[in-house]
Amino acid sequence: MGPSRAVRGCRSGRDPGRDEPPLPGGAAGGNLLDQPQVSAALSASPSEAASGYRSLLLRRTLLLAALVVMLCGSLLLDVATGPSRLGLADVVGVLLNPSAASGPVSVIVLDVRLPYAIMAVLVGGALALAGAEMQTVLNNPLASPFTLGVSSAASLGAALAIVLGVGIPWVPQSWLLSGNAFLFAFLSVLLLRSLSKLRGAGVEALVLFGIALVFAFNAAVALLQFVATEQALQQLVFWSMGSLARATWPKIGIMALAFAVCIPFCARAAWKLTALRLGEERALSFGVDAEKLRNGALLRVSLLSGVSVAFVGTIGFVGLVGPHAARLLVGEDHRFFLPAAALCGALLLSLSSVASKMMVPGLLVPIGIVTALVGVPVFIALVFTRGRRA
Repeated sequence: MGPSRAVRGCRSGRDPGRDEPPLPGGAAGGNLLDQPQVSAALSASPSEAASGYRSLLLRRTLLLAALVVMLCGSLLLDVATGPSRLGLADVVGVLLNPSAASGPVSVIVLDVRLPYAIMAVLVGGALALAGAEMQTVLNNPLASPFTLGVSSAASLGAALAIVLGVGIPWVPQSWLLSGNAFLFAFLSVLLLRSLSKLRGAGVEALVLFGIALVFAFNAAVALLQFVATEQALQQLVFWSMGSLARATWPKIGIMALAFAVCIPFCARAAWKLTALRLGEERALSFGVDAEKLRNGALLRVSLLSGVSVAFVGTIGFVGLVGPHAARLLVGEDHRFFLPAAALCGALLLSLSSVASKMMVPGLLVPIGIVTALVGVPVFIALVFTRGRRA
């Protein structure tokens, strides 16, 4: 029996050989199995077991389809929302026939609102996908792209560009801030991997190294804020709040390219990540190289989160809430969990984008503030839901 087939045959649930509490799972996902369910599954005939498995796959597929439909609706609502009073019919007409639209309406929809809305979807999906992989490879339900200091490192790179004008040679001035943010985010992951290879360092030490780097990078940013001019300080504070207002079609192209590069590798590693959730020893028995898998996942995390933070600034809670919501819906099978996490993160940030335009009439509230306001109650609700299911 091959590893992938063996993993597919495993029923996800609490591993009796592990001490940590089970992660949240939804009724649709079938993540948690109590003793009666286990007994019924073991006593079922092969045909009944196969029928139940097909039914489970169908439910998860339908849930993914429902998330796609909801995301499309949220994207359309985001494009239709804004200070300019354009009706939904006008927006749909421009999207379906751009050449027939008048000049101002076409500019508002195609050059301002549509890039804004698409960037929200891409960044939300990227941060949630990165958070989902991190939570798996680090075996930590509180892991997110910010746990390892990726966001803080990107903020330091942006601060150096804004305050001191320090950047990558030969990079155009218009891309200096984004280039610096991505470079520092990527270097922070390389630094973490170097620290993790020290003698006696494990997964827990990797998380602690990340927390230490968060404090170090934040201290450096605070020092730059202290010596910055009033204009530079204002720009730095606005960037650190997170904003989709800087979205342009070239940046969307780069963001989409980073997503497209990571998706095939995530799909290929899905069954290995599912095996890793059963414990490193069991994953090893399936032929999974946990260290190699962890390195690849962290490399994808650095790319997705680094590009995201570079273009829109610091946005929290999406990489934390998205994976937890997906886990409640589809369980721990990473063939469904990873796409569900990306869709949940994209939906969360898209709805937050709509809320940022409606909170204060005539004023665009930074998206990072909205995600914090929305993410805190949602995360608390998820924690209580997990407690009831545990």
